[in-house]
Amino acid sequence: MAQAGPTVGLFITCLVDLFRPTVGFAAIRLLEQAGCRVDVPLPQTCCGQPAYNSGDRQTTKDLARRVIVQFESFDHVVVPSGSCGGMMARHYPEVFADEPDWRARAERLAARTYELVSFLVDVMGMTAVSARYDGTVTYHDGCSGLREMGVKSQPRQLLLSVCGLALREMAEAEVCCGFGGTFCVKYPDISVRMVSDKVESIRATGADTLLAGDLGCLFNLAGRLARLGDDVKVRHVAEVLAGMTNAVPPIAHPAVG
Repeated sequence: MAQAGPTVGLFITCLVDLFRPTVGFAAIRLLEQAGCRVDVPLPQTCCGQPAYNSGDRQTTKDLARRVIVQFESFDHVVVPSGSCGGMMARHYPEVFADEPDWRARAERLAARTYELVSFLVDVMGMTAVSARYDGTVTYHDGCSGLREMGVKSQPRQLLLSVCGLALREMAEAEVCCGFGGTFCVKYPDISVRMVSDKVESIRATGADTLLAGDLGCLFNLAGRLARLGDDVKVRHVAEVLAGMTNAVPPIAHPAVG
């Protein structure tokens, strides 16, 4: 009798829930293909990252406690977002530095929390997917996914297994797109310059599709591309890996598309 796979609690994220549910369904498909038993706790809300970045530690704690309680029973917690994953895996323990019991619970959760694609490759040993995408893509490395969750080679490894797909790297793929959560609100002029530079790097590849693993970055880039009249398609990497690009049109910034 085959042994049941690990239980995975999928943290959807606010942006996926409100603007791009297909990413959540794509994540479930990929996790189940990898042999996981997936559950999506319905009471989940925000991870607390916006409050944390704004210095509101009490709200951050309230939201973090809610997440910890809802997800601490799973073998693993998986997030289709490097920034939300980084919040849970890197910042929850420090948020509870003055509360030993909650810090211990936060550390246990942090040790089992992964960004989606890194989990598929690094934990579940996935080396290829059975998907097709006819196009040339380039991949943007989101700051939190890269620097807090160690996501770099994993999405590229799986993308190279997608039938019909050609991967063309952009110059300085690791440079920030200028979103940074509240950064783009606090420093709009700097943010616009950063995202404009990133758009030039995307254009230089000649790729027809831009991929990344974080919707915040993707919305920011989609908005700038649209304002500049560029027709590069923008998608979350999970949609391509799961073969779900026919389910919804490419991403458009909520304020533009």
